[in-house]
Amino acid sequence: MYVVHMNTVLISGASIAGPALAYWLHHHGFTPTVVERAPAPRPGGQAVDLRGTAREVAERMGILAEVRAAHTGARGMAFVNAEGKRTSTMASDTMGDSGGVIAELEILRGHLVRILHEATATGVEYVFDDGITSLTETEHGVEATFERGEPRTFDLVIGADGLHSKVRSPAFGPESEFAHDLGAYISTFGTTQREDLDGRQLMHTAPGRTTGIYPTPGGRAKAMFVFASPPVEHDRRDTARQRELIATTFAGDGWEVPRLLDGMRDAPDFYFDRLRQIRMDTWSSGRIALLGDAAFCASPMAGNGTSMALVGAYVLAGELATAPDHRTAFRRYEEEMREYVARCQKFALSGVDSHDAEVADVHPHARFQPARPAAHPGRDEVVRRSPEDLEHGDAEGLRSPELDLQLTPGLTFRAWTWKPPPGCRCTT
Repeated sequence: MYVVHMNTVLISGASIAGPALAYWLHHHGFTPTVVERAPAPRPGGQAVDLRGTAREVAERMGILAEVRAAHTGARGMAFVNAEGKRTSTMASDTMGDSGGVIAELEILRGHLVRILHEATATGVEYVFDDGITSLTETEHGVEATFERGEPRTFDLVIGADGLHSKVRSPAFGPESEFAHDLGAYISTFGTTQREDLDGRQLMHTAPGRTTGIYPTPGGRAKAMFVFASPPVEHDRRDTARQRELIATTFAGDGWEVPRLLDGMRDAPDFYFDRLRQIRMDTWSSGRIALLGDAAFCASPMAGNGTSMALVGAYVLAGELATAPDHRTAFRRYEEEMREYVARCQKFALSGVDSHDAEVADVHPHARFQPARPAAHPGRDEVVRRSPEDLEHGDAEGLRSPELDLQLTPGLTFRAWTWKPPPGCRCTT
């Protein structure tokens, strides 16, 4: 068994990836500190999905029941024309409860943030209303300075602070080096339901733009606007300009678009951003590493960003707990996550078509599935099989007797393609 020589870990970002990592680090005996610019856990945000492996991670954290209880109520999708007539429908389980456009387990981002914060309130230090201003790596740690707090030194620093990460820029380079533009903007905000949505997300499309509305708990709803556009120069904090851009783009559209545009003007939870993917050759530099959207954002249209964050947090913490040093841990973290992330990002660009073997083969949640509880309580292991293992049925040396893949009907999956060296363990 390896001896771990790391203890204090500074995590930037208190959304989903950061608290999830803090949970597992604390579980493994580390001392995590989470710093967040917002004065409290951020409420609001769009609906996010828990798919495949991420559900297993949530179950191991003991939060799955609470996540299910906070379900948005969405159970499918319907397309409507300009008069509001439904022209086609799709249930959430059309391609399996993890594989559809609407996942069977959907929760508002703000609700998941609250659940994760409550799960880590004991044993994790949170520093709200502050942010990192500089990071200086030394032989024995990373010296961090803050906007308000006193300078501190940590063994490791993890940037889990989203697409526009403040940790990534000084440690790896400007965002422009890693952000790949997807040619569109997205906006979401809270609204009311003028009609009973019957648990369905309604979508209205026009050339180059889409309007949507989906149910949320308490009889409320979320509105969504997505439109193709070249980049428009504006200040990211100028919400008035962003609202004007949406109003101009969608002016004249039918269905409920005029009502939604009117409500957008005063929506307190208005969100607007460019659709981008973050693609990096490496997610670590010395004692600093990245997690979640900061490292591998697939774009909000992917529907798997939350799953990648939860799975990544589980893997990164497990490798830090079992590797001889941070360099080995970071390398193993990337080795285990790379193909999974590549599939998720490709899935975001192409979607899933059960008649297309190449697209079906890259469904992201086929590769990475934790095993069910093994013989040693609290020591569950991750299943890792090579293609040869699957072809010849050779179970010798495998981490678990079970191959726990989520097989979505109609899709073809490739199996795990990485086999760990002897003695390497990633446990809960």
